[in-house]
Amino acid sequence: MARIRRGATTISGIVAIDKPLHSTSHDVVNRIRFLTGEGRVGHAGTLDPLATGLLLVCIGPATRLSHYLIKHDKVYQARISFGSATTTDDAEGEVIASSPVPDVVSDELAASSFLMALSGEHEQLPPAFSAIKKNGQVAYKQARKGEQPELEPRRILIREALLEAIGNQYWDVRFTVSAGTYIRALARDIGQALGTCAHLGSLRRVRCGNSDIAQAFKMDQLDERVERCFIDPVDSLGFPVVSLDGSQKDQVRSGKALCWERLRTDRDRQMQRYSYQGIEGELFSVVADNELLAIYRRDSEATILLPDIVLSGGVRGVR
Repeated sequence: MARIRRGATTISGIVAIDKPLHSTSHDVVNRIRFLTGEGRVGHAGTLDPLATGLLLVCIGPATRLSHYLIKHDKVYQARISFGSATTTDDAEGEVIASSPVPDVVSDELAASSFLMALSGEHEQLPPAFSAIKKNGQVAYKQARKGEQPELEPRRILIREALLEAIGNQYWDVRFTVSAGTYIRALARDIGQALGTCAHLGSLRRVRCGNSDIAQAFKMDQLDERVERCFIDPVDSLGFPVVSLDGSQKDQVRSGKALCWERLRTDRDRQMQRYSYQGIEGELFSVVADNELLAIYRRDSEATILLPDIVLSGGVRGVR
């Protein structure tokens, strides 16, 4: 296969993919690189090979949007399997411990109450088999050599945990969580809290911020016409929208500040941001002629908008 060159095309957009079981997120990225001939392709949040579901893939200049997309909340459908622990905290690892499953696991009322009580902030220890780097060492590479990586707990937010189905040795749970949450680690810790062992039996991501699995394409639905699969980048980002006319494009493309009082904000396209807050001021999607031109932020005086990023050539798919 010919080497894919960076910036080899004019394609720029976001595709929602329903990642199949056992494929890696990088497999999906490589497939889209091959189909488009574009080297600038990346995803907005890894899914493990065991997981299926929503994977947002950014192409061309749109890869710069992954910085925002990756920080959105995620929604997962997870099966927690009780009675055994594994090296990886999921079904792909070797079983390293077994324990009797207490009766509370099959008690629907108790299970629902337990999950409801999880809502809120927690300190979570990431799995040993993770891509976290510390002191130049990747955790999963250390774990594969039998070493115990020194990982530090991370603060996460569980917005909601709903019981969808229950069996004698499993729970099917719908989790809404902050970015960076490991569902594998949640399964592990829930088992420990109930006095047994547990691991993640299966996982499906069904939402990322404003993007939903219903928008996603199967891998076998993709062909060279990837652009027909673009989702609306403005909807995906969920930032309020500033609509400009074509005469103002050059001002944005050159990265100039915009006067807040003179701008027309498209009230019909105002999106309530799902979970991401800008570090400095409020963020806005700046659009013109059905293209996303840039992300701007309002300054502390709320008088002008300053460029956060300017997207060379724009990102297509704005409805």
